[in-house]
Amino acid sequence: MWTGLAATAVVATGAAVWAILSQPAATSESEAKSAASEAQTLLSAGLMQSQYQDFSGATTTFKRVVALDPHNKIAWYNLGVIAQRDGKKADARAAYDKALKIDPSFDSALFNEALLLKSSEPDRAISLLKRVVAHNSKASTAYLHLGQVLAKKGRDDEAQDAFGRAVAVDPKLLSLVPEPFQDSASPSPSTSQAGTTE
Repeated sequence: MWTGLAATAVVATGAAVWAILSQPAATSESEAKSAASEAQTLLSAGLMQSQYQDFSGATTTFKRVVALDPHNKIAWYNLGVIAQRDGKKADARAAYDKALKIDPSFDSALFNEALLLKSSEPDRAISLLKRVVAHNSKASTAYLHLGQVLAKKGRDDEAQDAFGRAVAVDPKLLSLVPEPFQDSASPSPSTSQAGTTE
């Protein structure tokens, strides 16, 4: 009889321990959902602040987002955009790098970091821009900037190809192509029509 009571007590104790251990997990799961919801609300607020050019407020808000959700690539990206706008290149690059660690194919972060590095690290800029156009063959401005960096490096054949692709996608970019490359980057009439119908 004592054995039966002891076994019941052990089972009851085991159930109590399980209930106690599972309770914090449920709480942390609900806290995680709450933090994710708060991060999403803050992200929307930060985007609105940016839209209304309250960059100081937006920076504070985006920092709160990444404190709640360190894997929020949009918040990291926007911190980079604001830092780049404010001339804080190191902060901008760090923010873009964090966004790219979360999503290595995040074209906006790849493109902006490439523009940030065009003069100081042209080889890195070329690599980033090539990643953008690999993901998006219609990225005409990425092709244009790629051509510009390649031309500055003396890689004229590659630059010509990039300029040609930029103009094929968007013929209006021809005026931005450096003069020595304009003739061969000019779209033929059939290429021009194909670019406008897509």
